[in-house]
Parts: sequence; C-alpha cells; structure tokens
Amino acid sequence: IAVVFDTPYVDWTPDQHAVQMIKDLDNWPQADPEMEYQVAQALQKKKHDVLLIGVHDDLRDMTARLADWKPDLVVNATEAYLDNSELDYLIPALLEAEGYRYTGAPPLSLLVTRNKSIAKKILAFHGVNVPSFRTYRVGERPHDVTLRFPLIVKPMQGDASEGISQASIVHDQAALIDRVAFVHDRFTQPAIAEEYVEGRELYATMLGNGDKVEILPLVEMTFDAAHSRPEDRIATQSAKWDMNYRKRRGIKNVFARKLPKAASERLATVCYTAYRALWLRDYGRLDVRLAPDGQIWFLEANANPYLSYGHDSAESAHKHGLVYEEFIQRIVDEAMARDA
Repeated sequence: IAVVFDTPYVDWTPDQHAVQMIKDLDNWPQADPEMEYQVAQALQKKKHDVLLIGVHDDLRDMTARLADWKPDLVVNATEAYLDNSELDYLIPALLEAEGYRYTGAPPLSLLVTRNKSIAKKILAFHGVNVPSFRTYRVGERPHDVTLRFPLIVKPMQGDASEGISQASIVHDQAALIDRVAFVHDRFTQPAIAEEYVEGRELYATMLGNGDKVEILPLVEMTFDAAHSRPEDRIATQSAKWDMNYRKRRGIKNVFARKLPKAASERLATVCYTAYRALWLRDYGRLDVRLAPDGQIWFLEANANPYLSYGHDSAESAHKHGLVYEEFIQRIVDEAMARDA
C-alpha cells in the first residue's frame, strides 16, 4: 500500500521518512502531528508493506514511484497541492487517470464539498435544511441584505475553519461589509454569509459505501459558561486547533449525549442523504447543528477528514470499537471492496 501525502518540503526524501517510521513504531500509537506517519504505522501493524510518497510540487516523482512500486492501493492522505488546499482534488484525479485504486472521495466530491455554496445548493435540492446564505464575489460589496442577522461570514472554500473567528459573526450590514472585505483581502476568494443557527455543534464521522454506510458515535464541541451568547459558540479556527485557547475558554470535544430520539432520526437522515448526494466514499465527516426545536441543519461536509490518531474521526471509530489500526484497515477494506 502506498500512502501519498502533501509536504511543504521541496527536498523531501523517502529515506528520511522510512527511518522515522521504523523508529516511531516502538512508541506507537502516539499523537504525532504527522498524520502520514500514523497511517503508515497503522498499516505496518496490520502487516502491509508500505511506501510513503510525499508530494510538494512534482507530480512526476509521485507517478514514477507508483509505477515502480505498483501498489495494490493508494491511501490518499493529501490535504493540499502546492500548499493550496483548493487543489487537493488534483491528486485523486491523477491517481484515477493512471488507473490506481485509492481511498476516499473522488475529485468531484472534493471540488463540490470544498465550495460551500454548491454543497448547500445540492443538499437543499435534496430536502436537507441549510442556513439561508448569500455569496459575494471578490470585490463585491454587500447591499440590500435580506438575510436575518446575526450572520456568519466565511471564506467560500476555506478548510479546517480557516478564516473563522469571533469576528466572523456580524450583527448589521456595516459589520457584514467589513467582514466580507476582510475575507476578500485576506484569502483572495469569494465570501459566503449565512444565517447563524443556534444549537449544538455536532460532528458525524461516517464509514462505508452504498447501502452499508455507518454513522460513528457523534462528537460535540462544547463551550463553558463564558460563552454566554449563543452566537459566541462557533467552531473558530482557534477553537479547533489552538490548545491553549481551548483550555482558556473551556472548549472541549466530547461524545454527544442525550440526543432526543426524533432528533437522532433526523440527523441520520441528513447524514445519509448528504453522504450520498455529495459523492463521499469510504469515509467522511459531516458538521451539523441541532437547533433547540430539534431540527438538524447542515453546515459543512469534509470529504477527506483528518485521520490522525487522537482526533475526532479516530476517536469516534475507537468509541465504535475500532482501535486506530483497525480504523485505517477498515478504510482500506472499503476502498478495496468498492473497486473489486
């Protein structure tokens, strides 16, 4: 099995990573920030031969290594190309063109889920609740706003809560104009403004294909009493990734408890519908909100979620009965069965 991942290092060599893998096996599993090591180590634990291939800017090197090794499967652990997350679809597109089996979503799914506007329009067509929204092209100034404030303003194609902070919540048109301009200037991409949905922030990791898709135990982002206003309780970039910020603010990711039966049933319907409508494969993650009235609102889909040990998807799998190496093996099995 080949594990393909993106790297910021132009001078990456497989020898360096092979040494790191073997050395780290003695202390595995661990919360190593390098996800590709963990995935490769998990596969080694399951007795697979593993080749790591780092991709920065030379796709020819990747294809040459794959052609030389001829793997049975490629684990697509890339999150970007040329340090640009908007180009992540190019890796599976090339793998598909070259005829390799690979894990995870196809290029179309990555493109669609990356674009928050398109994903929401597709799911609205399928009857899923999505917040009312408006998009603003680069340089476009909001006017004649008909959406209900407060709004949350995000980069159209942002990933991992990039560009989302407490300042993303706006309460009037003047603040909306300022925040849209900030997104345009900072990220050089369209902005999307959507009506804020009060409620519980839930993350659903899903495994499988076809009629055999499972929803793993739900994870909820919780906030302490310092977040007195409902609109303060959003998954900002700091709330997701800054451990010191999370500790100071009392932000935790826990397994969701006490979901009403009717809400659980609605959530399952939304998740299954979104998983299929957005062409997710093998595994994926959906972010939703459970509103006080029991309605489920779709926020975003992640067609290629973070698979690192100790993070939400792996923790949900563990709660489901799959230790880390079994979780990675399950993804491999899903991909192999799908393309058998």
